[in-house]
Amino acid sequence: MEIIPSFDLLDGRLVRLRQGDFEQKTEYEANPLELALELEQAGIHRLHMVDLDGARTGRPANLHILAEVAARTRLQIDYGGGLRSIPSLKQVWDAGAMLFSVGSVAVLAQDEFRAWVEKFGPDRFLVGADVRERQIAVHGWKDQTEVPLFDFLRKMHSLGIRQISVTDIARDGELSGPGTQLYRDILAEFPDMQLVASGGISSIADLEELTAIGCSGAIVGKAFFEGKIPLQYFRVYSKV
Repeated sequence: MEIIPSFDLLDGRLVRLRQGDFEQKTEYEANPLELALELEQAGIHRLHMVDLDGARTGRPANLHILAEVAARTRLQIDYGGGLRSIPSLKQVWDAGAMLFSVGSVAVLAQDEFRAWVEKFGPDRFLVGADVRERQIAVHGWKDQTEVPLFDFLRKMHSLGIRQISVTDIARDGELSGPGTQLYRDILAEFPDMQLVASGGISSIADLEELTAIGCSGAIVGKAFFEGKIPLQYFRVYSKV
């Protein structure tokens, strides 16, 4: 399983939001490029980059940070936030992203998303499913749908999508532990899925549990920035 640090970007700065609420944000002083270089030296291979400005405005707004990190490191970056058209996907690709991280479009505009998949290929997408009580939320978690998670996953599976990140919104930013039963249930129905856990991860024990149930990755944000999972552990984990 890969540890995937999350860089949430707002006005070019690293932040963390609590349950996606822009009014409940914590800012961190770390420089994104310098921190990315540290992570690479620690053995990390992949980075999850969330453009919060883009999520609000509908177009990518932190491409300069993506381009700088992509040019100066070998990290494989998945980038999301503001990806609502093929031109925006091309912008992100040209700036150095290896994967497109998408959510709302895949839920609300499935014909359009299917066209994206046909153009770029299913392996270029990390589809994010953000859930409350196993139903999908969209638009930065502000809008709750009645779309059942497992129905959505079946549709993505039919398109050839295999890389899925699932965030339990109630756990995000709470350091309360991941939704392991939810992930077990997903992998029981979709054993070939490359499932990336997100939300609530707070300790090394959480990472070990997610590894044991078969997750392919774990997105770690607050737990890393607040020292719950120290950087030196990444060095050990990257060798396992």
